[in-house]
Amino acid sequence: NVSEPEDGVEEDPDYEVSSSDENETLSVDPPAVSQPPANTLPSKNGKVLWSVSPLEQQGRLSAANIIKMVPGPTRYAVSYVQDIQSAFELFMTPSIEKTILQMTNLEGRRVYGDEWKDYDVTHLQAYIGLLILAGVYKSKGEATASLWAADTGRAIFPATMSLCKFHVFSRVIRFDDRETRQGRRQSDKLAAIRDVWDKWVQRLPLLYNPGPYVTVDECLVAFRGRCPFRQYIPSKPAKYGIKIWAACDAQSSYAWNMQVYTGKSPGEAPEKNQGMRVVLDMAKGLNGHNITCDNFFTSCVLGEELLKRSVTMLGTVRKNKPELPSELLVMKNRKITSSMFAFTDRATVVSYCPKKGKNVLLMSTMHKDAGLSTREDRKPQMVLDYNKTKGGVDNLDKVTASYSCRRMTACWPLVIFFNIIDVSAYNAFVIWSEINKDWNSGTLSRRRIFLEQLGYALVKPQIERRRCLPRASTAAATVVKDIQTETDTPTPPVDQTAGRKRGRCQVCPNRNDSKTSNTCVKCKKYVCKEHACTLCTSCVQ
Repeated sequence: NVSEPEDGVEEDPDYEVSSSDENETLSVDPPAVSQPPANTLPSKNGKVLWSVSPLEQQGRLSAANIIKMVPGPTRYAVSYVQDIQSAFELFMTPSIEKTILQMTNLEGRRVYGDEWKDYDVTHLQAYIGLLILAGVYKSKGEATASLWAADTGRAIFPATMSLCKFHVFSRVIRFDDRETRQGRRQSDKLAAIRDVWDKWVQRLPLLYNPGPYVTVDECLVAFRGRCPFRQYIPSKPAKYGIKIWAACDAQSSYAWNMQVYTGKSPGEAPEKNQGMRVVLDMAKGLNGHNITCDNFFTSCVLGEELLKRSVTMLGTVRKNKPELPSELLVMKNRKITSSMFAFTDRATVVSYCPKKGKNVLLMSTMHKDAGLSTREDRKPQMVLDYNKTKGGVDNLDKVTASYSCRRMTACWPLVIFFNIIDVSAYNAFVIWSEINKDWNSGTLSRRRIFLEQLGYALVKPQIERRRCLPRASTAAATVVKDIQTETDTPTPPVDQTAGRKRGRCQVCPNRNDSKTSNTCVKCKKYVCKEHACTLCTSCVQ
């Protein structure tokens, strides 16, 4: 361990070590240990070097946050939507209805043999309409028989179809061929509804462009029956169910992309970096947006992968992540409402102390400076932006649960189908509301009105073609008569100037008490629908 000679000085080969030199101790400098530069914090794994001050050349928002699409319904959706039913049919396409009808009729012939009569699109739409109406009346936990009962039910249910027919439809509805399912299920646990699910998911991004903030999170569809990929999540209200990854617009909660989690296949190892894989799958097609997610997904590697797609990330981060500096986790002598920041050229981390002994960690590839709010709690701008954009998926769970069409069943594909109807109805409401901004403006129950009108529009064709009146309910028979009479009787010409007043029909015998605001265009007498005829504008003149 002798130090090397200095530059320019040669060693003397004739030099001999004397006895005095042997007794002297040679001083040797220890090897130099590389110290991190000033104002930097190394990560726990030593692979990332964080700076305590923001980089000078960067602003708060990343240049990647420039979306190249107009947020809201796409031009195709705007051109297709004419009424509430057409908005819903954007998602329940004829291709999906055809698949369901083919598999349902196939199952019906297997179960009932020659007695089976094939269902058509009108039957299927009526069945879906009754499910939606049951959700409107918040009767998902109510027995189906009580919905058809004369004293406790609603007249629209027996007016559409009998209870027996509804039970038969729920018994035989299928989404694939049961005889070929076993072979497909070995490689795909979702084989029982895979075709319908994929067709439906492909429609979601084609009809709506999300805004600048997109939320990625998990949903749990409640189900306690037998299912090969049922999950237990104690933090969810239902605890047991089918987990679905979802990407929603943070403002409108429009479901833009969804994926059923089916777990690992038999014999395979558990999936690594599952959170990153899910976010990358959900972010396909996004450009210039920001992904808001929770600590299950957030990591530096995910942020770098998203930046390659011109997508930024904002989310909470777990304290055991090796890429974090240890100094951000120390809570000793930390002041309440204080914040500590760390920066790299791609990411920013903040440790915010909301109360004594507790801190919140967030990571962002969108924010580039130590922005603090002027509020009393002095929350960083990263925290405020996260709180503003984190609830897209949670709000979707809330609104679909309020008017859910789910019925009690032991068949898990039917549970997923009920969720498809719920999400489709909500997405249709979002599109309809943004196209018709003044529709029922100021009404608190806009969505309930939308669902009720949608349900009636779906069941009306089935009621119009009924040949026999329902015998168990007088109110249901009246509903059928009114709808069929309204369809068969032409609407009378209406005098627009006399719409303010109402009077008794002057053609009806004995002047019954039915009043009307319609008047004859010639004699100006009040006339009801039964004694009026329809004329075109040229004949009226």
